[in-house]
Amino acid sequence: MNFCIQEDIDKILIGLKHHYKDIAGKNFLIAGGGGFLGPYISLIIEKINQISSKKSKILALDNFINESNKKEFRNFKNVKLRKCDIINKINFPDKFDYIINAAGIASPFYYRKYPLQTLDVAITGTRNLLELAKKNSSKFTFFSSSEIYGNPDNKNVPTSESYRGNVATSGPRACYDESKRLGETLCYIYNKEYKVHTNCIRPFNVYGPGMKKNDYRVLPNFAQQIKKGQKLNIYGSGKQTRTYCYIVDAIIGFFKVFVKGKSGEMYNIGNNKPEISVLDLTKIICEIFKGDKIKYSLIKYPSSYPSDEPQRRCPDLSKARKDLNYHPIINIKEGLEKYLNWSKINY
Repeated sequence: MNFCIQEDIDKILIGLKHHYKDIAGKNFLIAGGGGFLGPYISLIIEKINQISSKKSKILALDNFINESNKKEFRNFKNVKLRKCDIINKINFPDKFDYIINAAGIASPFYYRKYPLQTLDVAITGTRNLLELAKKNSSKFTFFSSSEIYGNPDNKNVPTSESYRGNVATSGPRACYDESKRLGETLCYIYNKEYKVHTNCIRPFNVYGPGMKKNDYRVLPNFAQQIKKGQKLNIYGSGKQTRTYCYIVDAIIGFFKVFVKGKSGEMYNIGNNKPEISVLDLTKIICEIFKGDKIKYSLIKYPSSYPSDEPQRRCPDLSKARKDLNYHPIINIKEGLEKYLNWSKINY
Protein backbone atom coordinates (compact mmCIF):
# COMPACT_ATOMS: atom_id res chain seq x y z
CA MET A 1 0.00 0.00 0.00
CA ASN A 2 1.24 3.48 -0.88
CA PHE A 3 0.32 5.39 2.25
CA CYS A 4 0.51 8.87 0.70
CA ILE A 5 0.16 10.90 -2.50
CA GLN A 6 3.29 12.64 -3.78
CA GLU A 7 1.38 15.85 -4.52
CA ASP A 8 0.34 15.98 -0.85
CA ILE A 9 3.93 15.61 0.32
CA ASP A 10 4.98 18.44 -1.99
CA LYS A 11 2.26 20.70 -0.57
CA ILE A 12 3.28 19.90 3.00
CA LEU A 13 6.91 20.76 2.23
CA ILE A 14 5.86 24.08 0.69
CA GLY A 15 3.77 24.84 3.77
CA LEU A 16 6.75 24.18 6.04
CA LYS A 17 9.51 25.84 3.98
CA HIS A 18 10.07 28.55 6.61
CA HIS A 19 10.63 25.92 9.31
CA TYR A 20 13.29 23.73 7.71
CA LYS A 21 15.98 25.24 9.93
CA ASP A 22 14.05 24.18 13.03
CA ILE A 23 13.82 20.58 11.78
CA ALA A 24 17.13 19.94 10.01
CA GLY A 25 19.84 18.25 12.09
CA LYS A 26 17.51 17.47 15.00
CA ASN A 27 16.87 14.08 16.60
CA PHE A 28 13.26 12.94 16.87
CA LEU A 29 11.55 10.20 18.87
CA ILE A 30 8.07 9.39 17.57
CA ALA A 31 5.83 7.06 19.59
CA GLY A 32 3.04 5.57 17.49
CA GLY A 33 5.41 5.74 14.55
CA GLY A 34 3.65 3.01 12.57
CA GLY A 35 0.15 4.49 12.75
CA PHE A 36 -1.68 6.88 10.46
CA LEU A 37 0.32 10.01 11.32
CA GLY A 38 3.75 8.62 12.21
CA PRO A 39 4.86 7.70 8.67
CA TYR A 40 3.90 11.17 7.41
CA ILE A 41 5.97 12.84 10.14
CA SER A 42 8.95 10.58 9.37
CA LEU A 43 8.66 11.07 5.61
CA ILE A 44 8.58 14.87 5.86
CA ILE A 45 11.71 14.84 8.04
CA GLU A 46 13.36 12.49 5.50
CA LYS A 47 12.46 14.86 2.65
CA ILE A 48 13.99 17.79 4.52
CA ASN A 49 17.10 15.65 5.07
CA GLN A 50 17.44 15.34 1.29
CA ILE A 51 17.71 19.11 0.81
CA SER A 52 19.65 20.00 3.95
CA SER A 53 23.31 19.53 4.83
CA LYS A 54 22.26 18.78 8.42
CA LYS A 55 20.66 15.35 8.77
CA SER A 56 17.94 14.54 11.27
CA LYS A 57 17.55 11.11 12.82
CA ILE A 58 14.26 9.53 13.80
CA LEU A 59 13.55 6.70 16.22
CA ALA A 60 9.98 5.52 15.61
CA LEU A 61 8.31 3.30 18.22
CA ASP A 62 5.17 1.19 17.92
CA ASN A 63 3.75 -1.87 19.64
CA PHE A 64 1.82 -2.83 16.47
CA ILE A 65 -1.37 -3.65 18.39
CA ASN A 66 -3.30 -2.75 15.21
CA GLU A 67 -2.53 -2.85 11.51
CA SER A 68 0.43 -0.54 10.78
CA ASN A 69 2.24 1.14 7.90
CA LYS A 70 5.59 -0.35 8.91
CA LYS A 71 6.37 -1.57 5.37
CA GLU A 72 6.81 2.05 4.31
CA PHE A 73 9.79 2.43 6.64
CA ARG A 74 11.93 0.20 4.42
CA ASN A 75 12.58 3.23 2.20
CA PHE A 76 13.53 5.60 5.04
CA LYS A 77 17.30 5.98 5.40
CA ASN A 78 17.44 7.94 8.65
CA VAL A 79 14.55 6.28 10.47
CA LYS A 80 14.76 3.32 12.82
CA LEU A 81 11.43 1.60 13.47
CA ARG A 82 11.49 -0.38 16.72
CA LYS A 83 8.83 -2.53 18.34
CA CYS A 84 8.32 -0.98 21.75
CA ASP A 85 5.44 -0.55 24.17
CA ILE A 86 5.77 2.84 25.85
CA ILE A 87 3.81 1.71 28.89
CA ASN A 88 7.04 -0.03 29.92
CA LYS A 89 10.04 1.86 31.25
CA ILE A 90 11.88 3.68 28.47
CA ASN A 91 15.61 4.34 28.50
CA PHE A 92 17.49 5.16 25.31
CA PRO A 93 21.10 6.37 25.22
CA ASP A 94 20.36 8.81 22.38
CA LYS A 95 19.54 12.43 23.09
CA PHE A 96 16.36 13.71 21.46
CA ASP A 97 15.52 17.30 20.54
CA TYR A 98 11.86 16.46 19.95
CA ILE A 99 9.77 13.73 21.58
CA ILE A 100 6.35 13.24 19.97
CA ASN A 101 3.72 11.02 21.54
CA ALA A 102 1.37 10.08 18.71
CA ALA A 103 0.70 6.66 20.23
CA GLY A 104 -2.87 5.83 21.06
CA ILE A 105 -5.98 3.88 20.17
CA ALA A 106 -8.16 6.49 18.51
CA SER A 107 -10.79 4.44 16.71
CA PRO A 108 -13.97 3.98 18.82
CA PHE A 109 -14.20 0.39 17.60
CA TYR A 110 -10.72 -0.40 18.93
CA TYR A 111 -10.77 1.56 22.17
CA ARG A 112 -14.01 -0.17 23.05
CA LYS A 113 -12.20 -3.45 22.38
CA TYR A 114 -9.06 -2.41 24.30
CA PRO A 115 -10.19 0.00 27.08
CA LEU A 116 -7.36 -0.67 29.54
CA GLN A 117 -4.68 -0.49 26.85
CA THR A 118 -6.23 2.80 25.74
CA LEU A 119 -5.88 4.17 29.26
CA ASP A 120 -2.36 2.83 29.72
CA VAL A 121 -0.85 4.31 26.57
CA ALA A 122 -2.26 7.80 27.20
CA ILE A 123 -1.37 7.89 30.89
CA THR A 124 1.55 5.59 31.74
CA GLY A 125 3.04 5.87 28.25
CA THR A 126 2.85 9.65 28.32
CA ARG A 127 4.46 9.84 31.73
CA ASN A 128 7.31 7.56 30.64
CA LEU A 129 7.99 9.78 27.64
CA LEU A 130 7.76 12.92 29.76
CA GLU A 131 10.41 11.48 32.04
CA LEU A 132 12.62 10.97 29.00
CA ALA A 133 11.90 14.54 27.86
CA LYS A 134 12.85 15.84 31.30
CA LYS A 135 16.14 13.89 31.16
CA ASN A 136 16.93 15.07 27.61
CA SER A 137 15.60 18.65 27.90
CA SER A 138 13.51 17.77 24.83
CA LYS A 139 10.53 19.57 23.39
CA PHE A 140 7.58 17.28 24.09
CA THR A 141 4.35 17.09 22.08
CA PHE A 142 1.36 15.04 23.18
CA PHE A 143 -1.31 14.13 20.64
CA SER A 144 -4.49 14.63 22.60
CA SER A 145 -7.92 14.73 20.92
CA SER A 146 -10.86 16.97 20.19
CA GLU A 147 -12.78 14.33 22.17
CA ILE A 148 -11.52 15.93 25.39
CA TYR A 149 -14.23 18.56 24.86
CA GLY A 150 -16.95 15.92 25.08
CA ASN A 151 -20.35 17.15 23.94
CA PRO A 152 -20.19 20.97 24.07
CA ASP A 153 -23.31 23.08 24.17
CA ASN A 154 -24.05 25.24 21.15
CA LYS A 155 -22.65 28.42 22.69
CA ASN A 156 -19.23 26.72 22.89
CA VAL A 157 -19.14 25.72 19.21
CA PRO A 158 -16.76 26.60 17.55
CA THR A 159 -14.81 25.34 20.55
CA SER A 160 -11.75 27.15 21.84
CA GLU A 161 -8.90 25.66 23.87
CA SER A 162 -10.20 27.45 26.96
CA TYR A 163 -13.41 25.39 27.02
CA ARG A 164 -13.17 22.90 29.89
CA GLY A 165 -15.33 20.20 28.38
CA ASN A 166 -18.52 18.26 28.98
CA VAL A 167 -17.18 14.73 29.32
CA ALA A 168 -18.52 11.60 31.02
CA THR A 169 -16.21 9.70 33.38
CA SER A 170 -18.06 6.46 32.67
CA GLY A 171 -19.42 4.91 29.51
CA PRO A 172 -17.93 3.35 26.37
CA ARG A 173 -15.99 6.49 25.32
CA ALA A 174 -14.65 7.42 28.74
CA CYS A 175 -11.48 5.31 28.48
CA TYR A 176 -10.35 7.40 25.50
CA ASP A 177 -11.70 10.83 26.43
CA GLU A 178 -10.61 10.81 30.07
CA SER A 179 -7.19 9.28 29.39
CA LYS A 180 -6.45 12.04 26.88
CA ARG A 181 -7.52 14.63 29.43
CA LEU A 182 -5.23 13.08 32.03
CA GLY A 183 -2.40 12.96 29.48
CA GLU A 184 -2.80 16.72 29.11
CA THR A 185 -2.73 17.08 32.90
CA LEU A 186 0.58 15.22 33.00
CA CYS A 187 1.97 17.63 30.40
CA TYR A 188 0.81 20.55 32.56
CA ILE A 189 2.50 19.11 35.66
CA TYR A 190 5.81 18.41 33.92
CA ASN A 191 5.78 21.86 32.39
CA LYS A 192 5.13 23.62 35.70
CA GLU A 193 7.13 21.38 38.05
CA TYR A 194 10.09 20.40 35.84
CA LYS A 195 10.12 23.14 33.17
CA VAL A 196 9.67 20.62 30.34
CA HIS A 197 8.62 22.35 27.13
CA THR A 198 5.25 20.68 26.48
CA ASN A 199 2.53 21.14 23.89
CA CYS A 200 -0.76 19.31 23.43
CA ILE A 201 -2.34 18.94 20.00
CA ARG A 202 -6.11 18.49 19.77
CA PRO A 203 -6.76 17.18 16.23
CA PHE A 204 -10.21 17.51 14.69
CA ASN A 205 -11.27 14.64 12.41
CA VAL A 206 -8.11 14.25 10.35
CA TYR A 207 -8.48 12.05 7.27
CA GLY A 208 -6.62 11.14 4.11
CA PRO A 209 -4.43 8.55 2.42
CA GLY A 210 -2.79 6.21 4.90
CA MET A 211 -5.91 5.62 6.98
CA LYS A 212 -6.34 1.93 7.73
CA LYS A 213 -9.17 0.29 5.84
CA ASN A 214 -10.28 -1.45 9.06
CA ASP A 215 -10.21 1.72 11.15
CA TYR A 216 -14.01 1.57 11.44
CA ARG A 217 -14.42 5.34 11.39
CA VAL A 218 -16.84 7.02 9.02
CA LEU A 219 -14.62 7.71 6.00
CA PRO A 220 -12.80 4.34 5.82
CA ASN A 221 -16.21 2.70 6.27
CA PHE A 222 -17.65 4.72 3.40
CA ALA A 223 -14.59 4.10 1.20
CA GLN A 224 -14.89 0.34 1.58
CA GLN A 225 -18.64 0.38 1.00
CA ILE A 226 -18.17 2.40 -2.20
CA LYS A 227 -15.54 -0.02 -3.47
CA LYS A 228 -17.86 -2.98 -2.81
CA GLY A 229 -20.84 -1.25 -4.43
CA GLN A 230 -22.75 -1.21 -1.14
CA LYS A 231 -24.97 1.41 0.47
CA LEU A 232 -23.28 3.91 2.75
CA ASN A 233 -24.34 3.05 6.30
CA ILE A 234 -24.92 6.10 8.49
CA TYR A 235 -25.10 5.49 12.23
CA GLY A 236 -27.93 7.08 14.20
CA SER A 237 -29.77 10.10 12.83
CA GLY A 238 -26.94 11.31 10.60
CA LYS A 239 -27.46 14.82 11.97
CA GLN A 240 -24.31 14.83 14.10
CA THR A 241 -21.91 17.45 12.69
CA ARG A 242 -18.15 17.59 12.21
CA THR A 243 -15.48 19.53 10.40
CA TYR A 244 -12.98 17.41 8.47
CA CYS A 245 -9.29 18.18 8.08
CA TYR A 246 -7.35 16.75 5.15
CA ILE A 247 -3.95 15.26 5.98
CA VAL A 248 -1.98 18.03 4.23
CA ASP A 249 -3.38 20.76 6.50
CA ALA A 250 -3.08 18.51 9.56
CA ILE A 251 0.61 17.64 9.08
CA ILE A 252 1.52 21.28 8.42
CA GLY A 253 -0.28 22.24 11.62
CA PHE A 254 1.39 19.48 13.64
CA PHE A 255 4.88 20.52 12.59
CA LYS A 256 4.10 24.14 13.37
CA VAL A 257 3.23 23.04 16.91
CA PHE A 258 6.45 20.99 17.17
CA VAL A 259 8.68 23.91 16.26
CA LYS A 260 6.67 27.04 17.16
CA GLY A 261 4.26 26.01 19.91
CA LYS A 262 4.51 28.14 23.04
CA SER A 263 5.67 26.16 26.05
CA GLY A 264 2.84 24.75 28.13
CA GLU A 265 0.14 25.48 25.55
CA MET A 266 -2.43 23.31 23.78
CA TYR A 267 -3.63 23.87 20.22
CA ASN A 268 -6.65 22.92 18.15
CA ILE A 269 -5.47 21.66 14.76
CA GLY A 270 -8.06 20.96 12.09
CA ASN A 271 -10.37 22.77 9.74
CA ASN A 272 -13.02 25.15 11.06
CA LYS A 273 -15.26 24.98 8.00
CA PRO A 274 -17.57 23.69 6.80
CA GLU A 275 -19.27 22.14 9.81
CA ILE A 276 -21.46 19.53 8.15
CA SER A 277 -23.66 16.63 9.18
CA VAL A 278 -22.86 13.05 8.22
CA LEU A 279 -25.84 13.23 5.87
CA ASP A 280 -24.27 16.28 4.20
CA LEU A 281 -20.99 14.38 3.99
CA THR A 282 -22.67 11.57 2.04
CA LYS A 283 -24.23 14.10 -0.34
CA ILE A 284 -20.78 15.53 -1.14
CA ILE A 285 -19.53 12.00 -1.79
CA CYS A 286 -22.49 11.42 -4.11
CA GLU A 287 -21.52 14.59 -6.03
CA ILE A 288 -17.94 13.32 -6.41
CA PHE A 289 -19.17 10.01 -7.82
CA LYS A 290 -22.05 11.50 -9.79
CA GLY A 291 -21.52 8.96 -12.59
CA ASP A 292 -22.07 6.13 -10.13
CA LYS A 293 -25.19 5.34 -8.15
CA ILE A 294 -24.22 5.94 -4.53
CA LYS A 295 -27.01 5.17 -2.08
CA TYR A 296 -27.11 5.51 1.69
CA SER A 297 -29.29 4.45 4.58
CA LEU A 298 -29.64 5.21 8.28
CA ILE A 299 -28.94 2.28 10.61
CA LYS A 300 -28.76 1.74 14.34
CA TYR A 301 -25.38 1.93 16.02
CA PRO A 302 -23.75 -1.52 15.90
CA SER A 303 -22.94 -3.08 19.26
CA SER A 304 -19.21 -2.71 18.55
CA TYR A 305 -19.45 1.09 18.19
CA PRO A 306 -20.28 3.46 21.09
CA SER A 307 -23.49 5.34 20.42
CA ASP A 308 -22.96 8.30 22.77
CA GLU A 309 -20.97 10.34 20.26
CA PRO A 310 -20.84 14.16 20.52
CA GLN A 311 -23.45 15.93 18.42
CA ARG A 312 -21.19 18.77 17.25
CA ARG A 313 -17.48 19.16 16.70
CA CYS A 314 -15.91 22.32 15.24
CA PRO A 315 -12.66 24.02 16.33
CA ASP A 316 -11.97 27.66 17.05
CA LEU A 317 -8.58 28.14 15.35
CA SER A 318 -7.88 31.67 16.62
CA LYS A 319 -5.04 30.57 18.88
CA ALA A 320 -3.34 28.47 16.18
CA ARG A 321 -3.64 31.36 13.73
CA LYS A 322 -2.11 33.83 16.18
CA ASP A 323 0.71 31.70 17.60
CA LEU A 324 1.52 29.45 14.63
CA ASN A 325 0.23 31.27 11.54
CA TYR A 326 -1.85 28.17 10.83
CA HIS A 327 -4.37 28.41 7.99
CA PRO A 328 -5.88 25.23 6.49
CA ILE A 329 -6.29 25.44 2.70
CA ILE A 330 -7.76 22.14 1.42
CA ASN A 331 -11.54 22.26 0.97
CA ILE A 332 -13.72 19.29 1.86
CA LYS A 333 -14.59 18.26 -1.70
CA GLU A 334 -10.97 18.34 -2.87
CA GLY A 335 -9.80 16.36 0.15
CA LEU A 336 -12.56 13.75 -0.12
CA GLU A 337 -11.94 13.25 -3.83
CA LYS A 338 -8.23 12.65 -3.23
CA TYR A 339 -8.82 10.26 -0.35
CA LEU A 340 -11.58 8.25 -2.03
CA ASN A 341 -9.63 7.91 -5.28
CA TRP A 342 -6.61 6.73 -3.26
CA SER A 343 -8.73 4.24 -1.33
CA LYS A 344 -10.09 2.71 -4.57
CA ILE A 345 -6.54 1.68 -5.46
CA ASN A 346 -5.12 0.88 -2.04
CA TYR A 347 -7.94 -0.83 -0.15
